[in-house]
Amino acid sequence: MRILLAEDDASQAESIQTWLEMDGYTVDWVERGDHAILAVKQHQYDCVLLDRGLPQASGDQIIHVIQQLKQSPPVIFITARDTIQDRVEGLDLGANDYLVKPFSLEELSARVRTQLRQKHSTGQDQLKYADLVLDLQGKRVLQHDENVNLTAKEFQILYKLMQKPEHIVTREQLEESMYAWGDEIESNAIEVYIYQLRKKIGSSRIKTIRGLGYRMNDE
Repeated sequence: MRILLAEDDASQAESIQTWLEMDGYTVDWVERGDHAILAVKQHQYDCVLLDRGLPQASGDQIIHVIQQLKQSPPVIFITARDTIQDRVEGLDLGANDYLVKPFSLEELSARVRTQLRQKHSTGQDQLKYADLVLDLQGKRVLQHDENVNLTAKEFQILYKLMQKPEHIVTREQLEESMYAWGDEIESNAIEVYIYQLRKKIGSSRIKTIRGLGYRMNDE
């Protein structure tokens, strides 16, 4: 699950990025509004954390751009603008949530989880396919009601595949969802993660579509 963080306070942004990465998310961080606009146009994000007072382009301008996208991610305003009028205005602009600084990182995580559940699972906490249950809130996987221990990267791959299990997911799409800007990606990283996943959930559960990518398989 990939998140865009648009925040010009470097110290706060680093804390948020580190926290969310520990929580299993891939986080891209930008400090300027024009860079945020470029990012949302070029990448598909599961959620955007957006400061309203960014240089070069305001958060209010950015959310307008996001709303024009074919697939617009949920937006959480993270801002020091704390009056009732500010909150009403932010939500009326189209934000899915509004979080006033200073806030706890635990609360931020909870609000991100809420948006992801609503976006990907129609309000539910789980994705289900065949004998697999993926718990979005607890970030765990059950198979035949028994816990399957996955690494954060393995969980992200399975999450991506189970979102639309009948669709083929390319290697590039998996890398896009798993790695932030600047991350070093080994040439065979996806293949290694798929191999490890198959060992844990069964070799037949993930099917390779030669030359195209991967999809779930219920046989």
